Amino acid sequence: MPDLHGKVAIVTGANSGLGYFTTQELARKGASVVMACRNQQKAKSAMIRIHKEVPKARLNFIALDLANLKSVRNFVKEFEIAFNRLDILCNNAGIMAIPRRETADGFEMQFGTNHLGHFALTALLIDTIMKTPKSRIVNVSSIAHRFGKMNFEDLNGEKSYQKWTAYGQSKLANILFSLELQRRLTEVNSETLCIAAHPGYAATNLQGVGPQMENSKIGASMNAWANKMFAQSAEMGALPSLYAATHSPILGGNLYGPHKFWNTRGYPVLNQISKQGRVPADGKRLWKMSEELTKIKFPDFSETD
Repeated sequence: MPDLHGKVAIVTGANSGLGYFTTQELARKGASVVMACRNQQKAKSAMIRIHKEVPKARLNFIALDLANLKSVRNFVKEFEIAFNRLDILCNNAGIMAIPRRETADGFEMQFGTNHLGHFALTALLIDTIMKTPKSRIVNVSSIAHRFGKMNFEDLNGEKSYQKWTAYGQSKLANILFSLELQRRLTEVNSETLCIAAHPGYAATNLQGVGPQMENSKIGASMNAWANKMFAQSAEMGALPSLYAATHSPILGGNLYGPHKFWNTRGYPVLNQISKQGRVPADGKRLWKMSEELTKIKFPDFSETD
């Protein structure tokens, strides 16, 4: 990783798992990192642990709940008061395979958090990002995008809901968003890159949330056993995000993930995007619907300095 002194990064979900180690390593290289988390106490605890590992880490906390668009707007206002540049936006936070819940704005929770919240956050920050030379947007997806399908007639799972189907759709949305955003950036010859990454199968708190919400001791035990037997560490899982955020040279519109065992573990390399993730018409349709749902629009890139 290159020296990052003078650069500013935002990492969503920075207090645990992939986000924690992404934050720690960006800070180790000198970046000022804004930890965008829901829970201030957990963020502060994570800061203390990172400072023990990286005493000179420059960390800031700004509250962000991706399941609440008001919180997203407030986060951006607070960020822009404190900073005038954004070199790295790591859209990392997510939830996986939970019972159907709705966000504060009435969206299905997985689609609303994993995609719409990050879509809105990126849209509100895009001016600052594009004004920062050679900036990057990293959208953390999953190998689950491979089984994902966009149900444009029922994006919020109101007619039919299955937790893994909804998760796959949200992770496919991350890919479609990444490719469509990069297409628009390329059209205006922007230096900003949008890159997708995924951690493979990494042991984090993500796997335990669904069973906890379902009060399933069996599910929790099975996930804990699978993590112990098959998953790589969260430290290794963070490497594709760090690679996408800092490696040079690199191309936008690509997906980076682990190199071994069907891309479930190992060091980051270029991974193949699924066929359904490479449908430009779906990317455009998702973009339009995301703007309509969130009532937050990206600016006209051709008018962005």
